[in-house]
Amino acid sequence: MSASTPSLLTAAHELAGQQHYPQGTLYMVATPIGNLADISLRALQVLHLADTVACEDTRHTAGLMQGYGLHKPLLALHEHNEAEAAQTVVQRLREGQRVAYVSDAGTPGVSDPGARLCAAVVAAGLRAVPLPGASSITALLSVAGTGGHDGRFVFTGFLSPKATERQREVQAIAADPRACVLLEAPHRIEALARDLAALGERPLTVGRELTKQFEEVAQLPAAELPAWLQASAHRTRGEFVLLVHPARADAAEDAMDAATLHTLDLLLAELPVKTAVKLCAEITGQPRNALYQAALQRRGAAD
Repeated sequence: MSASTPSLLTAAHELAGQQHYPQGTLYMVATPIGNLADISLRALQVLHLADTVACEDTRHTAGLMQGYGLHKPLLALHEHNEAEAAQTVVQRLREGQRVAYVSDAGTPGVSDPGARLCAAVVAAGLRAVPLPGASSITALLSVAGTGGHDGRFVFTGFLSPKATERQREVQAIAADPRACVLLEAPHRIEALARDLAALGERPLTVGRELTKQFEEVAQLPAAELPAWLQASAHRTRGEFVLLVHPARADAAEDAMDAATLHTLDLLLAELPVKTAVKLCAEITGQPRNALYQAALQRRGAAD
């Protein structure tokens, strides 16, 4: 990319330079999730104008900036120093600097450092401007063939690294009929796969190393994910994004025992749906989302 860097920066200036980029502003800049070509011209313009680039990893960002022919002072701001470094950024903004913040990949503040920084800037009465860009979440959704119910999905991100808590979180996903997007690191993907296998035949789309040279996307039943990973030594490497597809229309009822459904039926006979679901959740301990879906199904069947 270095050979075309001058023309690239010229194009960024010509197409994005007409917009006003105020001083004393924090710019939350989305960067590529693996492929250097997935940078926006507006992001390049802001990185060119920035007085300081705050970043998750200075070594990684230095390589990124060099790839675009940019050289700026870097300030480390990551999960271990986020609170302290945020105050440094606030002070620089008060001095009138433009500060860009980038994470190692994708949009900062979304399962990445940056949220506390942005909160501190807003709390100080200063401005934060988002610059959208590459996203593993929407990239996977675009090839999964499902947008959830009426396009709705839940972004859950990383589940707990603790086995017992992670299994409880998977149970909550099983009870929720909506599509659910998860992220996972290579050293934990096999443990997550074993837990997700409990979802049985529920469809799953897995994206590995999206946008990179060895990108892989596969759709399979959740129960087959452990075997899919074990089929190739390369499949446990790289960053993962996973989409648990929406549950079947009758899956909410399948997940409940007869006693819970009987209680729900008795309450529905006397009460509005929302009230019946609220009371049934308190009586049985079942998740409200699953009970609500089951209630709608049973009301529809009765009609």
